[in-house]
Amino acid sequence: MHVNLHKNARTTPAIRRELRESPLPIAELARRYHLSQATVRKWRRRAETTDRSHRPHHLHTTLSPAQEAVVVALRQSLLLPLDDLLAVTREFLNENVSRSGLDRCLRRHGVSDLKALLPREASGKPAYQPFKDYAPGFVHVDVKYLPQMPDEDPRR
Repeated sequence: MHVNLHKNARTTPAIRRELRESPLPIAELARRYHLSQATVRKWRRRAETTDRSHRPHHLHTTLSPAQEAVVVALRQSLLLPLDDLLAVTREFLNENVSRSGLDRCLRRHGVSDLKALLPREASGKPAYQPFKDYAPGFVHVDVKYLPQMPDEDPRR
């Protein structure tokens, strides 16, 4: 069994289980395993012996699901850029929202790309321009001129 421990972990799941199940006082267990008393208390409180996530937990949004729905509707209907949407959100919905939190909310709901939300032209032309179809035997060649260098007279 592979145990994935945090790189600074001083305890293993077996030691954590002993800390939780031992009748010895906290101070004695801390001395025995060279841990702080706070660490022993932490492992005694926990039901599991595995490490928890070490990623920052403050990256969640401060918007409620209803506020997120309003933000997404504003983005889709008014096509506001992120900074303008942030100002409106702080003024009328939630003053504690951060710019990065609002951006993550828009990404979660698939409305982060403002250009993709803009209406397409109603003409029947495709958005891309493919090369013209030539008869067999012809090759399409694009010619690009190099810029004139300071030590050259004619362009190449």
